[in-house]
Amino acid sequence: MSEKPVSFDPVWEREIYACGRHLNRYPFDIVVSFVYRYRPREKPHGETTILEVGCGAANNLWFAAREGFRVSGVDASESAIAFARRRFAEDGLAADLRVGDFTALPFQDEVFDLVIDRGALTCCGYSDALRAISEIRRVLRTGGRFLFNPYSDRHSSRIAGRPGPDGLTLDISGGTLAGVGQLCFWRREQLDEACAPGWEVLSLQHLCVEELTEASAGTHAEWRVVLEKPSGV
Repeated sequence: MSEKPVSFDPVWEREIYACGRHLNRYPFDIVVSFVYRYRPREKPHGETTILEVGCGAANNLWFAAREGFRVSGVDASESAIAFARRRFAEDGLAADLRVGDFTALPFQDEVFDLVIDRGALTCCGYSDALRAISEIRRVLRTGGRFLFNPYSDRHSSRIAGRPGPDGLTLDISGGTLAGVGQLCFWRREQLDEACAPGWEVLSLQHLCVEELTEASAGTHAEWRVVLEKPSGV
């Protein structure tokens, strides 16, 4: 029987978030830079809307909420969303945090100024990622910006697993990404295909970091793409 790809790998709920792993508390620097570089300048923070797809413990949204932005997040893990809701309540912060699938976002059209993907869409197959990107374009306002941050096919962990359906790599046993479930390592031509319909590319970066110590030698490689929804789309 052939394997069927899933848009949310249950390993994240069963073996990671429900076990108290990866419940990050502080934002990633890429997100802080994106928010302050690409936020709409004509709007005050309190009127600027930010969505994170695959928000996990909502550590990135926690930062944005503390800065006064209006934030929403969606993740398929009930444990991660429950943790995030408790933390926001304890800190007196407002957020719309929902359990859901980012291939079918539970939000109306054109309601967000910024959308963040910090290594979430790379956890689903290529076809599901394209559906998610189409959904992100739907919920973005004209002129809204989207941070897309998948892993690159030059990452060492790509060859430490076995090929799966829809461009996925399964059972990764080596490198920095061992044990995090299915992943899609994106090629440049896949990025070009995903960004072609209905987007303006504002920034396209490929980052490679080599770890040279013998115990954990390897290459971490990722894409950092910023897209804008132009008028007329």
